[in-house]
This record gives sequence, C-alpha cells and structure tokens, in this order.
Amino acid sequence: MNTFTDYGRKLRRQIAGRYYRISIKQRILFSFIVLITLSIGAMGSFSYWIAAQEIEDNAYAGSRETVSKTAQLLDSRLNDVALSVQSLMLSDAYRKMMLDVFSHDVSNYYVHLSDLQYVLSQATFNQPIIENVLIVTPIGDFYSTTQIRAQDNSFYGSELYDLSKEQPGGYWAKGHYDRLFTGSQRVVSFVVRGIYEYPYTPISNVFIVVNIREGRIDELLNTGGAQAGRNYYLVSREGEAVVESRWPFRGRFPWKPVLAEAGKAADPQDHYYSYGGKEYLVNYTSSASSPDWIISGMQSRDQLLGKLQRVQRITLYVIVVFLLATWLISNQLTSALLKPLFKLRRLMRRVEENQLSVVYESRYEDEVAQVGFQFNRMMSEIKTLIADVKSKEEDKRHAEIRALTAQMEPHFLYNTLNTIYCKSVMGENDDVNEMILSLSQMFQIGLSGGKDLITLADELSHMRQYFAIQQKCYEGLFEYTVTVEDEALLSCLLPKIILQPVVENSIQHGFSDRTIGGRIDIAVSREQGLLHISITDNGRGLDPARVRQGMVRAPKSRKGYALFNIRHRLALYYGAEARMDVGGEPCKGSRMDLWIPPREES
Repeated sequence: MNTFTDYGRKLRRQIAGRYYRISIKQRILFSFIVLITLSIGAMGSFSYWIAAQEIEDNAYAGSRETVSKTAQLLDSRLNDVALSVQSLMLSDAYRKMMLDVFSHDVSNYYVHLSDLQYVLSQATFNQPIIENVLIVTPIGDFYSTTQIRAQDNSFYGSELYDLSKEQPGGYWAKGHYDRLFTGSQRVVSFVVRGIYEYPYTPISNVFIVVNIREGRIDELLNTGGAQAGRNYYLVSREGEAVVESRWPFRGRFPWKPVLAEAGKAADPQDHYYSYGGKEYLVNYTSSASSPDWIISGMQSRDQLLGKLQRVQRITLYVIVVFLLATWLISNQLTSALLKPLFKLRRLMRRVEENQLSVVYESRYEDEVAQVGFQFNRMMSEIKTLIADVKSKEEDKRHAEIRALTAQMEPHFLYNTLNTIYCKSVMGENDDVNEMILSLSQMFQIGLSGGKDLITLADELSHMRQYFAIQQKCYEGLFEYTVTVEDEALLSCLLPKIILQPVVENSIQHGFSDRTIGGRIDIAVSREQGLLHISITDNGRGLDPARVRQGMVRAPKSRKGYALFNIRHRLALYYGAEARMDVGGEPCKGSRMDLWIPPREES
C-alpha cells in the first residue's frame, strides 16, 4: 500500500514540476483552451444527438428515391432503343429487303444495303446511345457502312444466337466483347427477331442486333452518382455483373447473398451490408425493360450521413474560433513582457535571409537587452570576416584570369620567332620586317595597359596581325574574311586574346592536310541581345561531341587545352550569361560560335 502511495506522490511531483517549468503565456493559454473545449464540446455533442435521427431518415429516403429515378432513366433509354428497332422494321427499305429474304433473292443485296444506310443512320442519330446495328439475314448482313464488320465471326455461330433460341421474343444480353464488329469493345446487346409484314409474324432466321457500348450504360447509371459517394450497378438476379462498372468494387461485392434477400420483389428495398470493414446501404429495384436485370445503388453509411459530419465540422470550427480568440487574449497579456525577445527573434530570422545589416536597439538594459547587444557585436565581426573573404576571392579570380591569358601566348610566340629566324637565314628580309612589325603590334594590343578586357575593334586588329604573320609562315595556305554587321559593335568589350586560339586550331589542325585553298570566315553580329561571333573554316572538320567533352573537362596534356581555356575564361567573366558551342563534321569543315553579353567601353 505504501509503495503505491509513494509512486502516486512521485508521479504528481513530476507533473507539477513540468507544469511549473512552462511559461506564463503557455499556462494561461492552456487554461483557456481546456475550459472552452469542454463547454463547446458538450454543446456540440448534444446538438449532434438531436439532429442525427432526422438527418439519417432523410438520407435513407433520398437514397431510395434516387435509385428509383435511376431505374426509370435506364428503362426509358432501353425502351427508346426498342422503339427505334420497331421504327426500323416499319421502313420501306426494310420491307423491300425482307421481300428478297422471303424469296431468297440475293441479286439486290447491295441495293438494299445502300437503301438501309439512311434508316440505320436515323436510328443512331435519334438514339446516340446506340453504337451499331446489325440486321442478320440468310442473304447477307446489313449494317451501317461507317462500321467495319468482322467477317470471320458469324451471328449464327455466336452465343447471342444460342440465347435467341431460349428467348425467341427478344432479349437484352449482358455486357460482352463485340465480336460482330471490329474493335472488340464491350457492349450490351438487344437482340430481336425480324418481322415480316402483316400479320407481323417473326421470321426465324432474321435477327436485328443493336449494340450499346457498355461504358454508355455505366455513365447513364452513374450520372451524378459521384455525389455523396453514391455508385450504381447493373446486375442480374443471379448476382452476376451485367455491366463491368468503372466504379469501386466492380464484381467483387457479394451481390448474390444481397439479392437473395430481395427475392423477386420489384419495389425498391434497402439493406445494410458490411464489406471491407465499412458499412454500406444498398438499394435495388428491377428493370422494367429487362426483368432479369436489377439496378442497385451502393453508398457508404458514412457518406450517406454526410450532413451529420457537417454538423461535427461546424462544431469543430466553433471550437477553433474560440480557441483562436483565447490565443489572441493570452497573447496580448504576455506580449508586453516578451516583446523584446520577439524583436530579437525577428532580427535573427532576417539574418537567416542574409540581411546582415540588422541592428538590435533597446532603451532598456535588462537581460534580454544585454543578449541583443551581444548579438550586435557578433554581427559586426561576421560582416568583417565576410568582407575579408570576398576581397581574397576577388584577388584569386583576377590572378586566375591573368594566368589563363598568359597560357595562350607562349605557344604562338615560339612558332613565330622560329619562322622569323628561318626567313632571316633565307634572306627574306621584307617578310621578316613585316612579321616583326605585326608581332610588335600584337604585343601592344595584347598587353593593353594591363587591362583584362579590350574592345572588339582591338581584338579584331589583333587577329588581323596574327593572320598577317601566319600568311607569311604558310604562304598560299589560306585566305580570311572579317565581317561586322554593325560598326557600333566594335566598341563592345570582351576578354583579350579569345579569338586567336580558335583561328590557330583552324590553321594548325584544320589545314594540316592541305597546302592551298584554306578559308577562314569571321562574322560578328547581334543576336538576341548578345554579341555573336562566328568562326568557320573549310578544313578537315571535327567530331563535335568529342570536342564538347574536351571543353568541359581540363585535358591532361596541352593538346585541346585552348578551347577549355576559352570556355573557362568566359565562365570567370560572365558566368552562365556567355555561351560557347562547336559544330561541323569530319572532312566538311568546322564552326565555333561565341555568345557574349555586350558591354560598352566606359
């Protein structure tokens, strides 16, 4: 006994300790919530109990009425189909066809087939629910030529014909795959024997088959059925599905025991059945057009009583409103004490959004204010550290750009000096003088006072000097053109020595297998707000996919480094705003395109 007493005291102390540790705001809020929840909950439960019986009775009556109306709608459509068949048999075209059937005259088959087209079209026009109509006779089948008859399947060898022997007065066949026409879609069929004039006696070997797409019947049954979760099914008295419903359960619901309780009653009935852990209200009534068919409506009890659930929701909404009012009142009581802390919390959230210029200000010198002042000192140190990191990253970026630019120059310089030396030995002093002058001008533009960006005019001048030197090195090897769409583009800035490596690739690699006939064209234009530079040659071409891979990954050797270098420099200057692409095919030349954001010289 003492053990249980000690345990109870210990538990109460733990609960009291947790209660004392929560804030005043939480205690006030908790008290209001408990009081209002108990009072509103009691009122809602009482209201729910009063309304439950009346709403439930109304829901049951509405469900039975809806099933009855659905059955009337289905019977109306099926009767309309039967009337359309009677109208067809009263037509003059049908009468003429039956005369030939009676006399076994097949010579006018195609004439009758043509004459019946209007009658068949009129039937499907008046009753859009009809999918197709087939008139089966000993002299041939008659049907709408807009349909494609499955010639391999005869009506006389089908299950429909077998059922006709059992029901000579005509019948409705449950859903099946249409084997009489191509497509093999599921249909519900109306089969009746043909009538021949007065006294309108059926002819045993003439049949009229009207097919209705199974989905049309299902749509007709479930028009508006999704409301409140109500679904309708068409089943036989043996519990088999007449139509494969697209709604839940399909044929899995145990219709047979359900319908067994209904017997053969024609009046609507309703019963509750449990299935799949839920309770369902099932209403059913017989079809007047086909007495063996039963229209059954199924609805979850929970969905049927949806109005009661709305009462519950309204009660919950009222509780939520009062709880919100309670929260507002308690918040006003505690906001004066917690306002400085809330202010500091808002500043911290702004820091999370990268607003580092925030400053905490307060006229007080209490504990919360001291925390705020410490926060200000911490933010000051963070901003100083960020500024140092940015400065170092900027210096690193400029150093990398200069290093990349420097890597573009030595290779060409070595080749040029070797050519000058060779021409000097051979006594071609005029060429030596021109090459030295062009090389000097190239260096002057390349140095450009230490600037990383030069104008397009200077870059093209640099290219012309480069071409002049290369034409001296490879006499007669190639010609070149430079075309500028708009003279205003010449003032645009771009990274220096960015075109020379592309042209050098064309000369060194594109023209490596020829001695004359080379051509390089440089075109400058404005395209979609970007400076577009295109360099094409008629050299031996390249594999674009392989070159693009080399542009993305730094090569392990110097070979192929130039294009990677250019792409990397553009990325350092412009990020994703600049683009670079290659094109061409082996033995058909190559093409290099650069798109650079235009920046005017300040």
